[in-house]
Amino acid sequence: MLHAHKIGEDGHANGQYDVGSIEFDDLDAAILRFLERNGRATNYEVGEAVGLSASAASRRILALETSGAIRGYRALIDDRLLGKRMTVFIRITLERQSAPVLGAFETAVRRSKAIVSCHLMAGQYDYMLVVRVADMDDYGRLHQNEFSRLPGVTRLETSFALRDVLEV
Repeated sequence: MLHAHKIGEDGHANGQYDVGSIEFDDLDAAILRFLERNGRATNYEVGEAVGLSASAASRRILALETSGAIRGYRALIDDRLLGKRMTVFIRITLERQSAPVLGAFETAVRRSKAIVSCHLMAGQYDYMLVVRVADMDDYGRLHQNEFSRLPGVTRLETSFALRDVLEV
């Protein structure tokens, strides 16, 4: 989700948003919130939801896509249907936090098909990985053949979700 703070030239809220080089207004924010929940909505449906015509909604959506505010669209698949029944959280400690070590680790993570998400953390651990696996044997194989071989890793600490309560 794109987060922004309302700003004005005087530092006060005025209905304009700024996220780095992306600027948008309250209507754009409403479109983003609607599309976040309804990614397959038509331009007409988006327009109805935010008070615009379909063509005006289409122009704004295109501008949001072009600016990078909308990075893409995807289907949310029930991983259980693909045999991935377990959610695994892996906390990673690296040998050091130098740019080359971080870069090598992140490059390797981006190549992995098993990792659902990766987050650089503040605090005790350097990274948090989220992985979906079929079962303990699947995790054991990935741990031995992939995760323990990630560059710069000195420690892996793993937790298993008993139940997924909310996923977005």
